[in-house]
Amino acid sequence: MTSFTQSATTALQLIVSGDAGLLAIVGRSLAVSASACLLACGIGLGLGAWLGVARFAGRGALLALLNTLLAVPSVVVGLVIYLLLSRSGALGFLGWLFTFQAMVLAQAVLVLPVVTALTRQVVEDAESSHGEQLRSLGARPFMRSLLLAWDERYALLTVLIASFGRAISEVGAVMIVGGNIDGFTRVMTTAIALETSKGDLPLALGLGLILLAVVLGLNVLIALLRRWRERSESDEGGHLASPDRAAKAPARAVGVAP
Repeated sequence: MTSFTQSATTALQLIVSGDAGLLAIVGRSLAVSASACLLACGIGLGLGAWLGVARFAGRGALLALLNTLLAVPSVVVGLVIYLLLSRSGALGFLGWLFTFQAMVLAQAVLVLPVVTALTRQVVEDAESSHGEQLRSLGARPFMRSLLLAWDERYALLTVLIASFGRAISEVGAVMIVGGNIDGFTRVMTTAIALETSKGDLPLALGLGLILLAVVLGLNVLIALLRRWRERSESDEGGHLASPDRAAKAPARAVGVAP
C-alpha cells in the first residue's frame, strides 16, 4: 500500500509539473488516435450510411463480415499491417514500418468496422422510421442516406467520440507496427506496458491516470451530446406541433413543395 501511495504521489507530481517526457507521449498518443479517427470516419460514415439504406444481393453476407470484423483482436490487425508494410509486403515501398503513419493506419483499420457498423445501425433505424416518406418524395438511396445521416448527426457525433475512445485505448496493433520507439512511436498504452515491466510505476501510473481522464472526458461528452440531442428534439417537436408545419418539414428536406 505504501508503494502504491508513493507511486501515485510521484505520478501526480509528474502530471502537475508537466514532465516533458510524459507530455510528449500524451501528445503523440492523441495525435495518432485523432488522425486515425479522421481517416476511419471519413470512410466509415459514408459507407455505413449507404449500407443503412441500400438493398442488394449479398448484403446479409457483407453485414455478417462487418460484424465479424468488430471482434477481430487488435494484435491480428497489427500483424496484418506489419506484413503489408514489411520490406517484402505489398506496401513495403512506403517505408512506413515503425513510424507514426504505421500506427495511424493500424488504428484506422481497427476503428473503421466500428464506425461503419454503428453508422449503419443508426441510419437503418432512421430509414425504418422515415424512409418510406422520403421515398414517396422521390429521394433516391444515396440522397436518403445523406438526409438520414444529417438528421441523426447528434447520434453520429457519439459514434465519432466512441471510435476515438476505442483508438486511444488500443495497445496491441500500435505495439507491433510502431515498435514502441522512445521519442518516435511510444504512445500512452505502449508506454504503460513497457514502464510497468521495467518497474517504473510512477510514470506508468501517471500515464494511466491521464488515459482514464481522457476516457472519462469522452464519456461525459457523449452524455452531454445525448442530453443536447434530446433537448433539441423536444424543441423541434414543439416548433412542429402544427400539422401543416410538420408536413412541410420533410418536403423541404428533399426540395419538394408540399
